[in-house]
Amino acid sequence: MTTYWINTVSADHVQRGVAGGFTQANHGKPHMLRKMARGDWIVFYSPKTALEHGESLQAFTAIGRVTDDEPYQDDPSGPSRRRMEFLPCTATPIRPLLDQLEFIVDPRHWGYKFRFGVFRIEERDFLLIRSAMTQPLAA
Repeated sequence: MTTYWINTVSADHVQRGVAGGFTQANHGKPHMLRKMARGDWIVFYSPKTALEHGESLQAFTAIGRVTDDEPYQDDPSGPSRRRMEFLPCTATPIRPLLDQLEFIVDPRHWGYKFRFGVFRIEERDFLLIRSAMTQPLAA
C-alpha cells in the first residue's frame, strides 16, 4: 500500500536532495525515514529559501518517490537518507491550495502542521498538490 508524506525542508536542502537523488528528514535522524516504504510518495514543503537566514517561501518545492527499502548513511556518523526519484515539477505556493487541503484543519493556523517536519497525508491531498505542481505552463 502506498503512503503519501509531506517533508518540511528548506528549499536549498530540497535542491541538494533532488540533485543527489535522496531525501533526509528531521535533521538527518532516521526515525521517520524508517516509516517510509519503497514506492511511497513525498511532497516537499519549503517554508523558507534556506535553513539559515532564508527568505519566506511557503511553497511546495519537489515531489519524489522512495526507491529503496530502508534508510542508508554515506558515512557512519552522517545523516540518514532515503533514495528518491523526483518528478519534474514547478514550485507552487501553498496559499491558493489551503482551502482545498484536507490536512489543513484550521486555515487560520495552517502552518502549525509543518512544525512536525514529516507527516502523512491522504491520497486526495497528494493528487491535488501534484496536479498543481505538474500542470503544463500556459503559453
